[in-house]
Amino acid sequence: MSALLDELIDLLRIPSVSTGGGDAAALTRSAEWICERIRAAGGQAEPVSLDGGHPMAVGELRCSDPEAPTVIAYGHHDVQHPGPLEAWESPPFEPTERGGRLYARGAADDKGNFLPLLHVACELARGGELPVHVRFLVEGEEEVGSRSAMRWIRKDARGGDCALAFDSMMLDEDTPAIAIGARGMVTAGVEVHTGERDLHSGVYGGAVLNAAHVLHTLLAEVVPDATGRVRDELRAGVATPTDAERATWARLRHGNEVIASVGGRAVSPGAADAFYERTGADTSVDLNQVWVGEPRTIVLHVAHAHVSVRLAAGQSASVIGAEVERLLRSATPPGAEVALEMQLAEPALFDASDPAIELSAAAIGRACGTAPVMTRLGGTLPVLAEFAAKGIPTVLSGFALDDDAYHAPNESYRLESLRLGERSARELYLGLADLRRSR
Repeated sequence: MSALLDELIDLLRIPSVSTGGGDAAALTRSAEWICERIRAAGGQAEPVSLDGGHPMAVGELRCSDPEAPTVIAYGHHDVQHPGPLEAWESPPFEPTERGGRLYARGAADDKGNFLPLLHVACELARGGELPVHVRFLVEGEEEVGSRSAMRWIRKDARGGDCALAFDSMMLDEDTPAIAIGARGMVTAGVEVHTGERDLHSGVYGGAVLNAAHVLHTLLAEVVPDATGRVRDELRAGVATPTDAERATWARLRHGNEVIASVGGRAVSPGAADAFYERTGADTSVDLNQVWVGEPRTIVLHVAHAHVSVRLAAGQSASVIGAEVERLLRSATPPGAEVALEMQLAEPALFDASDPAIELSAAAIGRACGTAPVMTRLGGTLPVLAEFAAKGIPTVLSGFALDDDAYHAPNESYRLESLRLGERSARELYLGLADLRRSR
């Protein structure tokens, strides 16, 4: 694994931050770094930018058999901002090995996770042993919405027989997972105006609209009840999980254990019993931020909030987005003005019995010595819905762990996870060569 580790250290030194406006020069360098590896292995690759977006590394390695299946290897080379540097034990872009882990921003999300898919494909191609055609889509905007990658997938006429994405997690240090779906999302930035300026509460209180009160009334229309359940209008279209999926969830850690491991508290009695359904196969609503006022006796004329709705498989982002807007606007009293900034991402769900997913599950099982568990990703990965719309079965897996602290200071990645990724990538490419015969 020494060559792979050396490559990862080299890639992690590039501060390819996409958030907060991003580091354009570093993002170009990291995209070109990936393209250079593909070209050196005999393939074709180039950085691609769409409408001024951050560059993607787009390339291809072809095998000797023109009739071989085509696999799309997806990942992202952009990273989150490191945050306060004083919170890091070692500099975020100077990769440092400690206790069997490599510490750096992007070590787990997603450079260390994705890199084995690139490294192994190039290694097999250089040795004349690559059994499938591999197309690469390594985006530079995953941390800021994936607009360019989604547009690229929509416009791409060639497609592939399946896609591989190492941008997810193991269940624990020994148990790999394949996420057969991911939730979509509707976010709403809410701004309430009720006048031209703040007013003295002793002189005007009780007689004029208070923006904070109006905001409270609006939010009450969309936030969950005391049990954490979402109103029926926002659950429209939810696809019921199969009995086979529920049986898989029964093999996982109980929700009480999962919640306790991250220092959380169950929203209501019994919620932890349905943890995997609530977080992967149902709708959830969270109030993410409220910013309004100050500790003075005033009637506020402006208030803000941010709300996110996670969508389950079967739901439509446009339908639920319209319902969120209807609920908020219908609760707006006369005289108040409400501005909404909405963003939408569709959910995705793939058939666990698809040959590509079955072959991939067997390959990861061989590599890890443990069969992967089929799960649903509670978060949102916008490109999955685009692959699903194109009919491209997608294997979302990866080897990150909660302890990796991705998005936080001191992000790291286990060297053992890197080994598992390398072995799994090799088995996946070899195993997916059988995709022709199974379709």
